[in-house]
Amino acid sequence: MAIRRRDFLKYAGLGAATIGLPRLARSAETAGIYELERFGNARILHITDTHAQLNPVYFREPSVNIGIGEMAGRPPHLVGRAFLEHFGIRSDSADAYAFTCFEFEKSAGRFGKLGGFAHLKTLVDRLRADVGERRSLLVDGGDLWQGTGLANLMQGRDMVEIANLLGIEAMTGHWEFTYGEQALRDNLERFKGEFLAQNVFLTEEAAFNDAPAFDKATGRVFKPSVIKELGGHRIAIVGQAFPYTPIAHPRRFTPDWSFGIREEELQKHVDVLRGTDKVDAVVLLSHNGMDVDLKLASRVTGIDVILGGHTHDAVPQPMPVKNAGGTTLVTNAGSNGKFLGVLDLALDSGKVSDVRYRLLPVYSELLKPDPAMAELIGRVRAPHVADWSEKIAIPDRLLYRRGNFSGPMDELICTALRTELNAEIALSPGFRWGVTALSGQAMTMEDLLAETAITYPETYVQEMTGAQIKDLLEDVCDNLFNSDPYYQQGGDMVRAGGLSYTCTPDAAIGSRISELKLGSGKALSASNRYKVAGWASVNGQQGAPVWDVVGKYLRSGRMLQERLGSGVTLKGVEGNPGIAGLG
Repeated sequence: MAIRRRDFLKYAGLGAATIGLPRLARSAETAGIYELERFGNARILHITDTHAQLNPVYFREPSVNIGIGEMAGRPPHLVGRAFLEHFGIRSDSADAYAFTCFEFEKSAGRFGKLGGFAHLKTLVDRLRADVGERRSLLVDGGDLWQGTGLANLMQGRDMVEIANLLGIEAMTGHWEFTYGEQALRDNLERFKGEFLAQNVFLTEEAAFNDAPAFDKATGRVFKPSVIKELGGHRIAIVGQAFPYTPIAHPRRFTPDWSFGIREEELQKHVDVLRGTDKVDAVVLLSHNGMDVDLKLASRVTGIDVILGGHTHDAVPQPMPVKNAGGTTLVTNAGSNGKFLGVLDLALDSGKVSDVRYRLLPVYSELLKPDPAMAELIGRVRAPHVADWSEKIAIPDRLLYRRGNFSGPMDELICTALRTELNAEIALSPGFRWGVTALSGQAMTMEDLLAETAITYPETYVQEMTGAQIKDLLEDVCDNLFNSDPYYQQGGDMVRAGGLSYTCTPDAAIGSRISELKLGSGKALSASNRYKVAGWASVNGQQGAPVWDVVGKYLRSGRMLQERLGSGVTLKGVEGNPGIAGLG
């Protein structure tokens, strides 16, 4: 059922919120969702983690996003009703649908898909026109080039063309690096904006061999920042690429580059921008993940706002963080093209005097697609539409991915791996990208590629002992729930098929995983060896691409007969507002 514009205006339910300094934006209910009151003298628009989703999508926000220790009950670790109550959003509103998992399937029928670059282009152009020429800037926080079969096949070239038409003027990276250095540099030759990454340096060996770098003296591979004049004021945008790229992905993609948070280098660079370059504002364009950014904001001074990404957290209001130099606002702008962050700055006497921030859902029902962008999208997709339009399954349940421990989409992938590769156990990485499929709506090969399209998709089967399996689960769990955000890499828990276990997120390292059992109910033995199937290994594999394996399984029609289930029991987090149910 389509919903009319007046219904959107009625049901857009984000409550007003104002905190001393800076003052946050009030709800746009009375003026229209996208009719923002003019404020300040500089506007920065922010998208992140779009994962190359050119057309509008369904994307269910998580029902499990647990915060431990100091982060318990604080954004971004709120889900469902707890999220709605914290941010003052009505449960029957369009914003409740956009920002949470609450009654997702019911709301999907009312409010439709979100995002789409043609719709985003319309909104971006409107918001830039509202403030006039040379007063706005559009930036992208990374994961722009990856996430679909088309982007994977073209190694991001399609997304460079899209980014140029959208008007992106600065970006940083994460999955962009998984195309390898040559493809990355080829794409950047065509990109009309700036690629920024203050935290990527040459390795010692690469520097000795005179490998290419933006700054040979420091070893910085890319330009660390750019200064833009908006409304007569100088604003510095500093890039912070994903700091754990060589750990989370195969090292072979970036053998000459060293990553990291690089807190000391960042502080030095901000000091130069504030001192020598005399900028009026410093904005960090980050792909750290929100918890990392919150810690960074408490330790690095001189940053006014962090425009964050990576963890796909859609947080309506900035989090103010005090540090030795004042206060830094930390934001995170969701994923899949669902949201557009709007940062309005009031600049006066060489500093930021006030701020307004809105995270606007991109409701495709309310925004006419931009004709030029729609034509470009159609043109880049045209050679592959026929091949990828095959209907391979009709799901009998909602298939989504996002959530700390499980999601029916990954459970489906695990079941397919176990079935097709004749394995006892299957493991699937806890990726946070991938779209949601509604029950009863046909799933195509293009949809499957949106869950699996990466440059290292090979499947594998290997023997592992029970002890090795437990150690692997413990290692990933420590990444997810480490009390020090700097040791969190941002993904969710590895998905396990044919295996159940109990997890105690706030337990000590090495003691979070217990009661491991096979699908038969038999306890996992530490010394026994088990046949394990998986994909996306950081070590080179020779198996068929995962999309071929899962596609074969889906075409067989067995999905409708087999039961999916996460097999995860949680302990020690009862009442945590980051849990609204495991499935």
